[in-house]
Amino acid sequence: MFLDIYDVIIVGGGHAGAEAASASSNMGSKTLLITTNLQTIGEMSCNPAIGGIAKGQMIREIDALGGYSGIIADCSMIQFRMLNKSKGPAMWSPRAQCDRKLFSYYWRFFLEKNTQLDLYQDTVTSLIIKKNKVKGVKTYLGLKIKGKAVILTNGTFLNGKIHIGEKRIHGGRIAEKEVRGITEQLTKHFGFRYGRMKTGTSPRVDGRSLNYEKMKSQNGDIPTNKFSFSYNTKRLKKQRKCYITYTNQKVHDLIRKNFNYSPIFTGSIKGKSPRYCPSIEEKIFRFSDKESHPIFVEPEGWNTVEVYVNGFSTSFPENLQYQSLKKISGFEKVKVLRPGYAIEYDYFPPEQLKPTLESKIIENLFFAGQINGTTGYEEAAAQGLIAGINAHLKIRKIKPFILKRNQAYIGVLIDDLITKGTEEPYRMFTSRAEYRMLLRQDNADERLTPMGYHIGLISEDKMKILDRKKYKIKKCMYLFKNKNLDPKIINPILYDKKSSIIYHDKKIETILSRSDIEIKDITSIPFVMEEIKKNDFNQEVLEQVSIQIKYKGYIDREKENAKKLLKLEKLKIPNDFNYKTIKSLSLEAREKLDYYRPISLAQASRISGITPSDLSVLLIYMNRSY
Repeated sequence: MFLDIYDVIIVGGGHAGAEAASASSNMGSKTLLITTNLQTIGEMSCNPAIGGIAKGQMIREIDALGGYSGIIADCSMIQFRMLNKSKGPAMWSPRAQCDRKLFSYYWRFFLEKNTQLDLYQDTVTSLIIKKNKVKGVKTYLGLKIKGKAVILTNGTFLNGKIHIGEKRIHGGRIAEKEVRGITEQLTKHFGFRYGRMKTGTSPRVDGRSLNYEKMKSQNGDIPTNKFSFSYNTKRLKKQRKCYITYTNQKVHDLIRKNFNYSPIFTGSIKGKSPRYCPSIEEKIFRFSDKESHPIFVEPEGWNTVEVYVNGFSTSFPENLQYQSLKKISGFEKVKVLRPGYAIEYDYFPPEQLKPTLESKIIENLFFAGQINGTTGYEEAAAQGLIAGINAHLKIRKIKPFILKRNQAYIGVLIDDLITKGTEEPYRMFTSRAEYRMLLRQDNADERLTPMGYHIGLISEDKMKILDRKKYKIKKCMYLFKNKNLDPKIINPILYDKKSSIIYHDKKIETILSRSDIEIKDITSIPFVMEEIKKNDFNQEVLEQVSIQIKYKGYIDREKENAKKLLKLEKLKIPNDFNYKTIKSLSLEAREKLDYYRPISLAQASRISGITPSDLSVLLIYMNRSY
């Protein structure tokens, strides 16, 4: 039935579990993904969308490394939008509405194609651990399955409790049973710390009962784009519309009158809520001066009337949810298909992990996803990919794969988690990345695909696609640096754009570097367009060249700052370094350094409470200098 022993066992089939399973198996590890329900692999438990601010960058990074989330999103997409286009390119973030059922279908489809991966439906209730090293798992049905490494991706299922008004339902998702045993084993017998967190979801409604004429339509981009750099998915020719409406004073008044019916305010919910994705009750309580809040009306797929009410996460009783929704413009005759709910679950503070996402306490045991205190499909998938890669490498005694903060948003995510921890659901934002000009969504393949190739997740064919793209960019840059624009040709465009006219020939690069000139202004010049067609420079190449020219100063400055960081990253701290004996360190520094056990001086510098003088003391005791 099972192999005598698996290389890697994945516990849980959500976004983290699916990416972990695909990574370890594609790298050559014999892998088992075990989950309570095989029909919900890659389930979109909350909103039917992938990407968004900073999250879209992570999906592109996952794809660039050889993960599947971007491909799955492309296959199931019903609308595509690039967010923040009015801002600089560091802020541009791809987002796609997806068909919920197709998303889950394609995840299972891609996983089942892998002969190195076995799937099994059962619930893991405890781990087999000997001498502080994981050896396998035990299941609800009494099975013992051996594994060299185990990755826990339990999502919201560890002692999950659902709240709808006064109702308390034990479960990890509505109508799905919670998981008991793992938290109890790790905390009681191995000293793990754990906490409780809370998240929630919105009601689903019948789209036929809504009056869209009272709402503002939100259309997808034309032409459409996609997430995957190299997978041959077709771009959408048609898209489904989304809509925006708003809450109003009547909605707010009704909710305020009934705060005492919300488990968030009655004290029934103990777990910390997401700061940046609060329930409608919390929004109205915290932002009492606001007269309205946006409500995003999102279709759940191509062939369904079900609609997700984004922005209206709630744990109110069903009837109060219904009465509140009816007061929103366009929702007067709403029919609710499923109520929203809040869910509490166990998580393990991520400071207990190494940068590889391996536990510091139990060898070969990895954690990924919401079990680490994060929120969001994208954060979970990113962690799953890294855990899957490192589980494979660890059991083969190969150097671990660790992304730095200047290399990827994924590096920022994991570094934040393990050095700062989190007491509330962690969500990625562009503001968290100090090198966000380097970590753009458009260049994720250039940054990370060579790394994916080196570890065995990227094929030779995909590397050739990247090499061709880089060659085209280099060739286009050469053209723009060396080709002159005659004043007679460019001045009408400059005049129209209210930009200073020129009196002598200027290089294309010089004109394009102006903030008020766009790439489309340059490509509107006939002889430039001829060169572009002759060299087959596509829109992706032109966009890259434009960004590199326009933002050269910013990019160069961040590269220089990243070099300085690299010096600190190279200053490794021995794992057995004894901080307690260094009396010249502050007491706080000794306690925190001993607790977090940073692997480098750079990581130590990012721990809250560690001062520059503490770092100087460390340098002296490590007998090193810059």
